[in-house]
Amino acid sequence: GYLSALTLMGHEYMEMKNTHAAIHSYRQAIKVNRRDYRAWYGLGQTYEILKMPYYCLYYYKQAQELRPSDSRMLVALGESYERLEKTQDAMKCFWKAHCVGDIEGGIALMKLARLYEKTKEDDQAAAAYTQYIQETESQGITERDDQGNAFRFLAEYYIKRDMLDLAYDYALKCTQLTDVMEDGRAFLKEIASLRGKLEERPSITVMEDQPSFVSMRIQPGGALKDTEDRDIEPINLNFNT
Repeated sequence: GYLSALTLMGHEYMEMKNTHAAIHSYRQAIKVNRRDYRAWYGLGQTYEILKMPYYCLYYYKQAQELRPSDSRMLVALGESYERLEKTQDAMKCFWKAHCVGDIEGGIALMKLARLYEKTKEDDQAAAAYTQYIQETESQGITERDDQGNAFRFLAEYYIKRDMLDLAYDYALKCTQLTDVMEDGRAFLKEIASLRGKLEERPSITVMEDQPSFVSMRIQPGGALKDTEDRDIEPINLNFNT
């Protein structure tokens, strides 16, 4: 009826890049029904185009409160926090988007991993990238640019820890994707060189049986717990933001 027509009109104006008309339509839709999450979300997207992040945050929050289990709302909210450099809040949103079921195929985990990488929390980043790869591959997604970034990070991560078998696996995966092919080749050379040096010094044992971080779970907003199984749980997270 009238409600969906106003919201659809807003979407149409957005497609035409007529942001002023889009805002008017979405606001009219909200006047008719304040629980129309699509109109709130549409306003968030419109203000995103206008590069007005505080407005984005306000409207995405309204949409997310109306659709608490919709990962798209949480990802949009997380991106708004990220633009405002509220990293911990962004991490919480991306983690929750993953927990409620990411309908966008692992995007939330990738964004979370990147934030961990940016904040130099490498163990957490490795856990998130690993889970992202497992989930995308299980869905049959194999040629996404983000996967290349994950392979590259993990190859380097395991090289730094002398876990060369795992590093080799990820370096090899890099060579199969155009955007990180050169990185992959460079990693393979570095791994070969490191293996050669280790063979020259037989007194040194390479800890290939170190626990990998594949079984890790990610804990936004807290420190890595020093437990034997490296099982990380999210604790004390408040999502009422």
